[in-house]
Order: sequence, then C-alpha cells, then structure tokens
Amino acid sequence: MANKDIRDYAKECGVFLWEVSEYLGYAHETAFSRVLRHELDEDKKWEIRQTIDKIADVHRGIL
Repeated sequence: MANKDIRDYAKECGVFLWEVSEYLGYAHETAFSRVLRHELDEDKKWEIRQTIDKIADVHRGIL
C-alpha cells in the first residue's frame, strides 16, 4: 500500500485522513485519497506529517 507510513502516522496521532484532506484544502476527501494512492516524495510527506501534528495538537487542546 502506497504511503502506508502516512496512514499509520495519522492513525497513531488520532487524526482522520478526512481532517488532513480538509486542512490541506482538498475539495473532497476522495481527492486526498487519490493522492495517497501513489507514493509521495519526502518533501510532500513531511508537509503532511506537519499537518497531522497540527491537527493532533488541536485535538489535545494545545492549539
């Protein structure tokens, strides 16, 4: 499965992929799912991990 590390990281952080999709500005959750079908480069993965961290902080009440 492509980008399993991203999917697993989001799950570990308690963040749903639809939340990441919304934060990154994708019109529909399915558009982000399509992006994840193909392995992303490390720069894009870093950006998504940062987004996951921000959302997780909001869940924890840090932001």
